Amino acid sequence: MSTVLVVNSGSSSLKYQLVEMTTESVLANGLIERIGDGGSAGSSKHTVTVDGQSPESFSSESPIADHAEAFRVMIDAFEKHGPSMKNDPPIAIGHRVVHGGKRFFGPTVVTDLVKINIEDLSELAPLHNPANLEGINAAQQAFPSIPQVAVFDTAFHSTLSPAAYSYAIDADLADKYRVRRYGFHGTSHKYVSGAAAEFLGQPVEELKIIVLHLGNGASACAVAGGKSIDTSMGLTPLEGLVMGTRSGDIDPAVLIHLHRKANLGFDELDELLNRKSGLLGLSGRGDMRDVVSAANDGDEAARVALDVYLHRIKHYVGAYMAELGGVDAIVFTAGVGENSDVVRAGALAGLEGLGISVDAELNSVRGGGARRISPEGSPVAVLVVPTNEELEIARQCLTVI
Repeated sequence: MSTVLVVNSGSSSLKYQLVEMTTESVLANGLIERIGDGGSAGSSKHTVTVDGQSPESFSSESPIADHAEAFRVMIDAFEKHGPSMKNDPPIAIGHRVVHGGKRFFGPTVVTDLVKINIEDLSELAPLHNPANLEGINAAQQAFPSIPQVAVFDTAFHSTLSPAAYSYAIDADLADKYRVRRYGFHGTSHKYVSGAAAEFLGQPVEELKIIVLHLGNGASACAVAGGKSIDTSMGLTPLEGLVMGTRSGDIDPAVLIHLHRKANLGFDELDELLNRKSGLLGLSGRGDMRDVVSAANDGDEAARVALDVYLHRIKHYVGAYMAELGGVDAIVFTAGVGENSDVVRAGALAGLEGLGISVDAELNSVRGGGARRISPEGSPVAVLVVPTNEELEIARQCLTVI
């Protein structure tokens, strides 16, 4: 078999998936949690799924100390449940790396210099890049002869023009401290825009697409001819759409005001905008399902939170239509985008004059693969396309090995 192992390493977790590249089928996947702290029960949870079946969820008898040990636990699970990675090792291991800065524009075979750069870019993604690097180091230790490939969330947005990625601040200061829009969720935006084109039966190079990746983190992306021309996230994943706990766009003077009047320090402001804002800050609920349920029950704060969320999406749809000079398809993806008919309908309500509408019956259908939710003959196709970042990472690995 020709398999690629895809790894998404978090600060205390290791998510993995083994993909058979001839058929692009998932042979096995798993999630190891509470790495390094053992959890309240003194154990680390490891869930394994093989061929769509979960044969075992178990807790280790002792904490998993680090990512190197997590890799050993993963390999043991493959030996127990199959397929054996010792007898049939993968041809490559693909790693999700959040921030590639201006240095990485595509999938990159990992070398010592690449690791130095990933570490250097950690100041732009302190919660992600160090953990991603731990996963790479653990994989190299476990599989020293197998190519390791880094796939960067920011890479898809390397096609942004200076007009789209520049902030209007002192240019020398911005250059010195690497201040610009980088964008994130790029692996998802690339996969989904390509899958949408395949669904429509047209080359992605001929289409203008707006992708709405709506999960706990959320971003919009304008894709022209298969290339990102603008995206809502910026220097960090904080800018743009309203999210579960993140504010999205905000007047920067708000921070100055809160520093002066409420005596909030930098760490407190960071905590406020990243973990105590968004849907949670507006309504006390960070999960869209809870917000919609409360709004339907008459909770005014939840209704306002939902309205703000939808207003921001509509704002970006209009802006990106202008930048693209029209749009062929609007695509919803990720947890909220794929599952919330209320969000999909609300985000595009009132745009019929722009050729954008949602069929209520089609929109109410849940689950399944890629599907159209706009009426037959609508000028703009509105689609729901499940994202598959792991498959996109695996595909990109093959292009460089």
